Formats: sequence, structure tokens, C-alpha cells
Amino acid sequence: MYYANFLSSPEGYFHTVICNAQEFHNTTVNSDLHFITWDNPPKQHPHHLNLADMQRMVDSNAPFARKFRQDDPVLDKIDSELLSKGPGMLVPGGWCIGKRDNGSDPCSDIGNTTVLMPTPGAKRLEVLISSLLSNEKFRSNQCK
Repeated sequence: MYYANFLSSPEGYFHTVICNAQEFHNTTVNSDLHFITWDNPPKQHPHHLNLADMQRMVDSNAPFARKFRQDDPVLDKIDSELLSKGPGMLVPGGWCIGKRDNGSDPCSDIGNTTVLMPTPGAKRLEVLISSLLSNEKFRSNQCK
């Protein structure tokens, strides 16, 4: 049942189930942490995000976004500017201490793997979570 519902309506499945469960009703914030935009008037599927949406995506502080066209240039921009990922490389973790000179992989040198160093993205997520849980917004964004 989950798989079928996921394919037809991923935006609302989690909150529909959780918000209808009495034990979670007053403890769930109505946010799936995604940046999504819709055409006006709304169509069946979200607007495909592109370079023109980049700043609004970042400003939303949301850690996830959808919907993208395959190989859209905005995906490369997200990789390079937000994730500090070079072409053909993995997203570097806080343990990657190598230089990024001339396109070299910072993960070629490994530092202390037990140290967690928040990135600007982690700080944006902190702002979003703090906002969602703030006294001003928490109750009004709960399941109704």
C-alpha cells in the first residue's frame, strides 16, 4: 500500500498517515522539509525547478527539493555551490581535509572521522528547524 501511494502522491502520504494517528496528532509539524513550487494554476505535478529557482531554494533553508528535469544545469550548480562536490567526486564530508586546488579531490586526505563540522547547509537546516519549532509557528503548523 505504501509503494502504490508513494507513486501517486508522495507529497502527502507521510503527513496523511501520521496526522491521522491520534498518538502523533499534537506532536507533528506539518512540513516535509522540501522546497516545492507549483504552477499557477496548479497542475497535477510540481513545477520543474531550474536555475531561476536556485536562490529561492537556498533561501527556503529546506534540505530537499523537487522536481527536477534530468541533467538540468541547476543540479550541477547545487553540486558545486551547495555541496562543494566536484565533477566525478563524492560530496565531501567533514573528515576531508585535502586541498581543492585545480579540481583535486579534498577527500584524498582524510582527517579525524569522529569530528562533525557543520557546513553552511547544516546551519540553514538549523534555522529552518528552529523556525518550525518556534512558539510562533509550531502550534499553527501542527496537524489539524
